[in-house]
Amino acid sequence: MTTDRTEIRTGIVGLGNIGQYHAERLLELGVPLSGGMDVSADARRRFARRYDVDVYEDHQELFDVVDAVVITTPNKFHEEYAVAALERDIHVLLEKPLAHTLESGERIAAAADEADSYCMIGFNNRFANTVQIVKNRIERGEFGDVAHVEANYVRRRGVPGRGSWFTRRAIAGGGALIDLGVHAIDLALYLLAYPDIVEINGVTRSEFGRRDDYAYIEMWGDDAGPGNFDVDDSASAFIRCDGSRTIALDVAWATNRPSNHEFVVRGTEAAARFDLLENDLSIYSASTTGPDHLEDTSVTTRGNDTHTDEQRAFFDAIATDRDVGESVEHALAVQRVVDAIYRSSETERAVQIDGGDGA
Repeated sequence: MTTDRTEIRTGIVGLGNIGQYHAERLLELGVPLSGGMDVSADARRRFARRYDVDVYEDHQELFDVVDAVVITTPNKFHEEYAVAALERDIHVLLEKPLAHTLESGERIAAAADEADSYCMIGFNNRFANTVQIVKNRIERGEFGDVAHVEANYVRRRGVPGRGSWFTRRAIAGGGALIDLGVHAIDLALYLLAYPDIVEINGVTRSEFGRRDDYAYIEMWGDDAGPGNFDVDDSASAFIRCDGSRTIALDVAWATNRPSNHEFVVRGTEAAARFDLLENDLSIYSASTTGPDHLEDTSVTTRGNDTHTDEQRAFFDAIATDRDVGESVEHALAVQRVVDAIYRSSETERAVQIDGGDGA
């Protein structure tokens, strides 16, 4: 068993922008980058030239020379590469979401359960300093009973290039909900300590992506036009959990409103408000010490690179043989919530979750 992350030979599967983003952080952490794999010859050439490592078209050849892999492929291909790695007891850091469908996610979870290696899902926002401050205060009891989370992950104009894999349901599994929504759902459930989920009522919409008469000021990637967009660009949902705990969810790639990445966490003794992009945190409480009064506290902390801290936690867990926690189980619960929101929207009714099994 290795005892230091600098000894964990690591490869990247999927050598596009996010793969290179992870590669940079591996090098910053001193984790040896041992190779990369991609089906695209151009992507392999760029990666090899930039990082001076061996690259492969066949993932099994990469798996022959690594102890761990970071998988950053389009959602549809998560299962193929994650299951293959786990079957060889290779450690896996898998970018969110778990998969493009619930059934695919269940197969990844089954493989992770059987493997003698670690699997962690890339919900990097958990590692934001503001989130960790709130989580620590909740666990110390300072918020009392936390009953409700408002979870917003809204862009004013942030539609991916139409025709990219993000806007094709067969590859992505959905649109804004499965891209941005999984971050918001995971973070809300994480702060509620992942309670069982009872009922979900949701609506998904495609209001902007299929229009040609619209100002896509912040669209990133090439635009192949509205005929190449068959996913949702926004979603709203209400999630009822065990113990009357609730989540109000609002996510969007495009809206006619200001961008909003605000989370509000309401407890019986205090509440918190923070914005994932602005690194600000406010605590709201009341006191009967002296005259009855309200207290609003602004908390200042440093910003942090959440992907770097996510990687550090993953590799330190491997090096010390410390469990990465219920990462896959939580990601599967998020996948079930996403699936239920899509079903609720299609049927125009709430979806009951049998047995309260975390959705």
